[in-house]
Amino acid sequence: MNSPVQLRDVAKRYSGAGGVTALAGVTVDFPKGSFTAVMGPSGSGKSTLLHCAAGLDEPSSGTVTLVGVPLAGKDETALTRLRREHVAFVFQSYNLMPALTVWQNVTLPARLAGHRPDRDWTRQVIERVGLGDRVRHRPGQLSGGQQQRVAIARALATRAAVTFADEPTGALDTATAREVLLLLQQLAHAGQTVVMVTHDPVAASYADNALFLVDGQIVELLPNPAADVVADRLAGLAQRTPSRAADSEARR
Repeated sequence: MNSPVQLRDVAKRYSGAGGVTALAGVTVDFPKGSFTAVMGPSGSGKSTLLHCAAGLDEPSSGTVTLVGVPLAGKDETALTRLRREHVAFVFQSYNLMPALTVWQNVTLPARLAGHRPDRDWTRQVIERVGLGDRVRHRPGQLSGGQQQRVAIARALATRAAVTFADEPTGALDTATAREVLLLLQQLAHAGQTVVMVTHDPVAASYADNALFLVDGQIVELLPNPAADVVADRLAGLAQRTPSRAADSEARR
């Protein structure tokens, strides 16, 4: 399976006043062992692409294949099972279980999938996100940034075939963000597929490729993205894209 994530002519349209096209015929592969940063101006369709690729949102047209499985026609039970076995997520909302400790939250996906957690790897990722001394704390005892680190450790600990991340370092300090991005690199180098939505050119520079969207369409795939080059690209795209607040919120 060379490309665990494949989109073919994927469009996503939202009904409403005038209607909004969030994705307009996107075709892209995310190969095994790749780390891709998805970027673009606000409202370009970044998060919609991620949600469709992960089976969290159904395209209006086109096809999505995830770990070799076409998602069309799958009910929510089948999609949940597929994601539980093969996919990890890091989103802006932490989605932690308040009654569980850091350790229990991080190992929860493995337990739900019926697997025994890898204790050594779990301990390593918890330490590398800076929470080695907080394993017995509950979310209510942690800051927002620390809770985000738990969410990141939870995703990394699963060693899933595909990791989807939406602004995973937005709430982190520079040093911790670097550790998280290095961990994402490590996952990709070990053969996993990482797809990360980010606004940050520095975060994108850790990826193998930067994929740029404008108005729901891919306009460029930049290999080996350097932070200064990414920043220039984003500035240029922002200048050529009109500001449409209503569309922005729907597409983001």
